[in-house]
Amino acid sequence: MKGIPVIAVFDVGKTNKKLFLFDEDYKIVFERSARFTETVDEDGDACENLESLRLSIFDSLREVFKDPSFEIKSISFATYGASFVYIDANGKPLAPLYNYLKEYPKGLKDQFYNTYGGEEAFSKRTASPVLGSLNSGMQLYRLKYEQPELFKSVKYALHLPQYLSYLISGEAYSDITSIGCHTNLWDFSRNEYHEWVEKEGIAEKLAPIVSSKHVMPAAFPGNNYAVGVGFHDSSAALIPYLVNFSEPFILLSTGTWCISLNPFNSSALTKEDLEADCLCYLQYEGKPVKASRLFAGYQHEQQVKRIAAHYGTDVITYRAVPYSPTVMAQLRDKPKVADFAERDLNDYPNDIMAYHQLIKDLIDQQYISTQRVLQGTEVRRIFVDGGFSKNAIFMNLLAAVFPDVEVFAAHMAQATAVGAALAIHDSWNTKPLPNDIIALKYYAGGTVLY
Repeated sequence: MKGIPVIAVFDVGKTNKKLFLFDEDYKIVFERSARFTETVDEDGDACENLESLRLSIFDSLREVFKDPSFEIKSISFATYGASFVYIDANGKPLAPLYNYLKEYPKGLKDQFYNTYGGEEAFSKRTASPVLGSLNSGMQLYRLKYEQPELFKSVKYALHLPQYLSYLISGEAYSDITSIGCHTNLWDFSRNEYHEWVEKEGIAEKLAPIVSSKHVMPAAFPGNNYAVGVGFHDSSAALIPYLVNFSEPFILLSTGTWCISLNPFNSSALTKEDLEADCLCYLQYEGKPVKASRLFAGYQHEQQVKRIAAHYGTDVITYRAVPYSPTVMAQLRDKPKVADFAERDLNDYPNDIMAYHQLIKDLIDQQYISTQRVLQGTEVRRIFVDGGFSKNAIFMNLLAAVFPDVEVFAAHMAQATAVGAALAIHDSWNTKPLPNDIIALKYYAGGTVLY
């Protein structure tokens, strides 16, 4: 009996590395997770264990190929961005997978921006705030000047998703979702590589760009299946929404960072936008996505610990606190502050009131952040996914501060992996694109005491 047709998707985060098999209805029929101990680069800085990752991918594929219940039709990849693998002519990695948090040398940074028009003008054209190693193009620039012999040996510099694709297909390509993610490589005003990429000899180290929907035959043993070129994870998570909704929307993706993604805003970044940590992505069809970031998930985690310690409670208590209009009415006259950390918890008679205040303060910041990408557009819907979409206080207050916009909590299991599968749907799936994979819960603005 033939196995069910599936796509295998590798979803590689900094911490968890996952393999999913989806059937033609986008239901997860197999899941495997792995975590690796980090290794260090030549400077002793922590970095991804590239060899462990490579072996894990091969082992996982061997396991699912041996299972007769599945027939793998395609393989796709979504990984964290801003990380290059440098391969030689034989496809062998030449250097560690340097961590994008690695400190960047000030002298080299100054040399770069002084040569190419200064930080402000350059950042505007590349839609990339000055972020050091997190601008992955700067990693290539550093390699050229600090390790020139190694740089000469590089056949291709592949972003991590494209390297994983290369392992299975044997073909090296670049993908627009990785190039267009605060890399300093892409000139958004001309929709092509920035001139420095050619001048510094970087262009010849970058593999040809292909469409995100491009698939290749596999070189790895198995049945006759296709291999996608891979995606930057933030862009992959947006794909299910772009496939399912044509009316303009913002996706507020919440986790450690709360990122407001507006695929319907192509306006150039201003000096103020860049100073406020706004940037642009390129989505899988090559169109710009204006985005703003807020460190709200991290702030929430730290302040919940402070509240629990002060009131002698457990942090778990705050995972499902119901929204209370009565408590919010009592907080109405409290002065606004830039950060909840500045507040004295002795001013709050109980922990539930303090927790409502924390969420209210985060929403005040979130409003400013989301408004940066909302203003001047036709967007009338905000979809919230991730951790805060399950927080009733957060969702009610967000609906209250955006009374003219429909606010929805969106739930979809494994949005990043689903996006990586949807983008190459035609290569493996005989059914039409699904329109029911995102569950929505509506929060009415204007009915909440704020």
